[in-house]
Amino acid sequence: MPANSRSKSLADRAGGTRTNRAGSVVIQVEALYFPYCRVDGKVYARLIDTPCKGWLELLAWIRSWGVPDRWPMGRPTDFASRRDESVWETQAGWYAHAHVPENDHQDPGGWPAFATEEAPDMDATQARQLAEIHKAQVPYSGWQYKGAGTTDAWALLNSASTQAAAAVKSVAALGAKVDALKQPALTDDQLAAIATQVAASPTLADRIAELVADKLAARLAD
Repeated sequence: MPANSRSKSLADRAGGTRTNRAGSVVIQVEALYFPYCRVDGKVYARLIDTPCKGWLELLAWIRSWGVPDRWPMGRPTDFASRRDESVWETQAGWYAHAHVPENDHQDPGGWPAFATEEAPDMDATQARQLAEIHKAQVPYSGWQYKGAGTTDAWALLNSASTQAAAAVKSVAALGAKVDALKQPALTDDQLAAIATQVAASPTLADRIAELVADKLAARLAD
């Protein structure tokens, strides 16, 4: 069915909470899967362990209809029912069958992550799954959200932050050293006092002249 037509897969009692037509657009997606299914000799314990081919294209299409990347009742990670009629009626986003009022199903038990708002609560298996999806369907295959390896985005971000903080401290320390090397400026009164003392002491004047001559000779020699 077109996204702007109708959806009729959910239980929807007359006079009760609207389910199949609860928003400006209602898109219902069915995953053909069962736990521990075997395909070409490989067993997949969970839906998110499968290749999930076409997931990125499907997600992009649903986004184009204005559906936000969020699970108001939490992304499904098991077959527990979590239903809140108030949330269902007021918050747009993705809902599992196990979230829909008036329904008693508990599927799908899991779903691929969005790699946006939902990324922080991915477990290790979901992170690997997401990386595999990107590797298979996105030209740049080195991206991971969180894990081990030189292409780990989380590690790179932390490393960059640490290096930036260290650079700021180094610049600040260097600035302090430069300031310490600056000659203090003398006021007019201080200069007048020095001149008076030098004029009153010929010996001091001769010594200052010697020191100045030595400094000039050293510079010329360099």
